[in-house]
Formats: sequence, C-alpha cells, structure tokens
Amino acid sequence: MPTTESSPHRAAVVNVRSRAAHRPHARQAWLYKGLIVAGTTVLFLLPGCEGKKQTSKPKPPEVQVADVIQQDVPLYEEWVAQLTGPVNADITPKVQGYLLRQDYQNGSFVKKGQLLFELDPRQYQAEVDQAKAALERTQANVERFQNDVTRDTPLAKQNAIPQKQLDNDVASLRAAEAQILSDQAVLDNAHLNLAWSKVYSPIDGIAGYSSSQIGDLVGTATKMTTVSQVNPIWVNFNVAESVYLANASRLAKYFRSGRSPGALPARFIQANGESYPHEGWVIQINRQIALGTGTIQLTAQFPNPESILRPGGFGSVRLQVGNDRNALLVPQAAVIEVQGLYQVIVVTSDSKAQFRPVKVGNRVGTNWVITEGLRPGERVVVEGIMKVQQSAAASPQLAQAGIPVSPKPQTTSASGAGS
Repeated sequence: MPTTESSPHRAAVVNVRSRAAHRPHARQAWLYKGLIVAGTTVLFLLPGCEGKKQTSKPKPPEVQVADVIQQDVPLYEEWVAQLTGPVNADITPKVQGYLLRQDYQNGSFVKKGQLLFELDPRQYQAEVDQAKAALERTQANVERFQNDVTRDTPLAKQNAIPQKQLDNDVASLRAAEAQILSDQAVLDNAHLNLAWSKVYSPIDGIAGYSSSQIGDLVGTATKMTTVSQVNPIWVNFNVAESVYLANASRLAKYFRSGRSPGALPARFIQANGESYPHEGWVIQINRQIALGTGTIQLTAQFPNPESILRPGGFGSVRLQVGNDRNALLVPQAAVIEVQGLYQVIVVTSDSKAQFRPVKVGNRVGTNWVITEGLRPGERVVVEGIMKVQQSAAASPQLAQAGIPVSPKPQTTSASGAGS
C-alpha cells in the first residue's frame, strides 16, 4: 500500500500548488494595470498637443503696398497715321528715247543734281547740229542783206537806183535778223532736249526701284522711279472736328506768328508698337473738314536723321488733348482684371486687406488712372496679391471683414505720369 503523507506535509504541498496556479493570473493583472496607466497618460497628453496647435496661428502674409496718388494727368489720344515725304518727286523723262544706263543703285540715297538715267542722245545731238546750221545760214543772210543796205543807201539818194530796191533790202535785212532769233530758239530747244537725255535727281532723298530696264523705250508718260525726302518726314492723320476745335486757337496763334514748330507736340508710335525716339510737332492743317467723316487732316513733322522712317509706312500719332485734373493713380500691378471687371486690394489702417471693385481710365506710364472706387491716401497691394487671394480662399469668412496682412512700403516707386 502506498505510504500516506502526514497532514502538515500535505498542507504545505497544497499551498505551493495553489500559489503556482495563481502566478500567471497575477502577471496578467500587472500587465493590464500598466496598459491602463499608459493609456491614461496618452489621453492626458493629447489635449496638450491640440492646445499647442490651436494657439500657434499662421503669420499674416507679407505684402508690398503703394499709396493712391492724386495729381494732374495729361490726356492723350492716338490716331492711325501714314508716313509720307515732304517731297515725293516722280522721275519722268522730258524726252523720248531708249534707256542706255542706270547710274544709281535702287533704294539708295541720292543728292540733288545726281545723274540717275541716260537715254540715247544721238537724235537730239543731230537736232542740235541741224539747228546750229540753220542759225549760221541765217546769220550769213543777215550779213548779206546788211551789205546790200549799206551799198544801196547812197545810190538811192542820188536816184541812181529806185527807192523800192532800197526798201526791199531793208525789209530783207529785218526779216533775216528776226529769223536769227527764231533759229536761236530752235537751237536752245535742241540743247535742252539733248540735256534731257540725261535724267538727274531734283532733290536730296531716297530713290526707289526703277520701273524701266536697259533698252526700254521711255517717254514723257513713263514713271521711271520716285525720289522722296525723308529728313524730315511727314505723318498724315485725321482727327475729329471736336479735337481740332479744342486746339484750334493754339495752332492758329503759332501759324499766324510763323512759329508753328512746338505748337502741338506729337509722338509717333511705329507699326511694331515702339515709340519713335524723336518728338515731332503739327505743322499744317488741311483747308476743310471732310464731309463724309467729319474729320480734318493734320500733318506732323518728325526729324528722321537715321532714315528709319520711310514713306508709305503706317503707325499712329499720339497727341495731348487735355488734362485730367486731380486724377487718382495706382501702379498697374495693383489692378486685378477678371473678365473685364477690375478690382484692387485695399489695406486698411488696422492692416486688413479688402477686395474692392474699381473703374479704370487711361494708362499713364506705369500707373493706371482709377475713376471710381478709391480715395486719395489709401493703400493698395502691389506685390503679394496671390498670397491674399490664397488666404481668402482658405478662410472665406475673413474675406468679408478683411484678411490680416503684414504691409510694407513698395520697394520700387513707379513714375507718376508718363506719355
């Protein structure tokens, strides 16, 4: 039979087994308590983090602002204009003949009196020789008739010859003397025709391309080329009658005094959009207003020393037609255009940016005239407009009351007025 353990020993064994059975449950309890403490700590820490995020607000965007300027601004208008030379001489021969030589290069500068073309001169040289021979024959007749008069005068006084014979001698002498004048005129005309076989430039200017080739038969109806003066050069343009009347008294004053240069300064805008560097002035006005259009033609003159401007070219003429008194100016960079509507961002005294619709006028240099929506002394955003728009998109509720900004004066100032 197995030996039975005593009661004290058996109780000790039961106790050891009981503690061994409860040891894993104790470990789980301690682990569970640790998780509870860690979770509680995280829950306490999370509100602290959220508090830090809420208290660190973003900085207001930095923008550059410019003051609204109030000053008088000149008003300009532009008109389509065409260039022309003060003199455009069509080169047409005065005699008919075959073209033998062209003595200039197409499109080159020529001087007054420079040889341009040479025609065949032989027929005109023959006419000169013929006219010279006729004149010499008449001169010989004059000499013969003069001798007859000298011989017959004393004989007629002595009644040795009839008086009628002396009268005939005197008449023949006078007719021969008159014939000398006629023959001399024919000879002079022949010399002219011979000289006209060489075609010269009547002015200083630019000679265009020749329309006649060597060997062509040219005549008085043949336009061989055109020579145009280009310095100075003229610009013709048409203005409305109201514009003319606004400046008529000033122009009339200068025209009457003979001091038309400078009466009405003008600027020429070339076809490429660039302003011609030399200033011109109005020099003449047409005699009447066009019935069909109600406009009148004006001519402005411009220096053209480099011959950049050429006759026939198009552009526009800009004239000052008045002054805009106490106009409000802002830099063009401050104006926002969206589908034909304009607005600016105004910065208030408490550094809040507000969008404000405006109406614009003319552009003056780097500025823009504001006709409605602003007051003198206000500030508008010039740089940083995109930042304000992004802030307004992120917080639409702030766009009504104003978006906080950090304004700074504009670093580069724009010119107040310009042409």
